[in-house]
Amino acid sequence: MQEDEILRYPIGKETEQKEFSEDFGEELKSSLMADIEMLPSYLEFAIQDLDAAQFETPYRPGGWTIQQLVHHVADSHINAYIRFKLALTEDNPTIKPYEQDAWALLPDSKLPVNLSVTLLFALHARWYELMNQMNENEWQRTICHPERKTELTLWELLKSYAWHSRHHVAQIVQLRKRMHWN
Repeated sequence: MQEDEILRYPIGKETEQKEFSEDFGEELKSSLMADIEMLPSYLEFAIQDLDAAQFETPYRPGGWTIQQLVHHVADSHINAYIRFKLALTEDNPTIKPYEQDAWALLPDSKLPVNLSVTLLFALHARWYELMNQMNENEWQRTICHPERKTELTLWELLKSYAWHSRHHVAQIVQLRKRMHWN
């Protein structure tokens, strides 16, 4: 893997993850749901004691700043939660993709990151409880993803967003190590 790829994907790409191809199972489900449940705490720990200049530092050359990353995670996971609710209440709904790079440039991405971290604590508590009450059939409910031109099950979405959670925390932790921001 080239250096830019290592900086961009410190835990590897989503499709390279062991669980990517695994079928539904209680043990894996519990592990992935724990990733979702713990993301706010892990993210809060990853950004602890950073100053304003550090929040404005891109996690890699040409990448988002730490501040943009934190707000992106909130934006993305709000969408994830809504996608779960749509799939549970509608028959294979077509979801609305969004321009994440454009969203990262909107004025609210300049707000203090604690707003997004606080939002994530509340959001993930609700999302975790929703998932915790789902039965095996509900995990097989689908959404239509127009960008990927495919149907995705909620099981596949859980795997994707668990990876997404670990992925962005790892980007911040990796930057802190490279910059010696202990």
